[in-house]
Amino acid sequence: MRLTAALVLAVALTACASGGESSIELSPVAAEGRSIARSNGCAACHGSEGAGGVGPTFIGLWMSDRELTDGSIVVADRDYLHESITMPGAKIVTGYRAQMPSNNLDDDAVTSIVAWIEELGAP
Repeated sequence: MRLTAALVLAVALTACASGGESSIELSPVAAEGRSIARSNGCAACHGSEGAGGVGPTFIGLWMSDRELTDGSIVVADRDYLHESITMPGAKIVTGYRAQMPSNNLDDDAVTSIVAWIEELGAP
């Protein structure tokens, strides 16, 4: 029991010491997208590494099917993600009550965030 607790503590301390950075090697554009998401409040709901929380995860989101509250299905491609970031209320995913707040991100920032989501992988 003590060994298990010690291992859990060691893993937790290692994660904290590394700053919680993802082990995924990101392109410069995607790394910038992660930085933009963190500095603009996106991480509060989507997690600092995109693992989700109040908002959906970014990990595995790329090219996945998303069921919307109107019953339709969309694919999380560049167009959908760009629209979802720039016009948060346009298409709401089933199961998420909180609507993402509007933001003042320019097209370059949105493109970088979408690149990060893409590099976090497909399902």
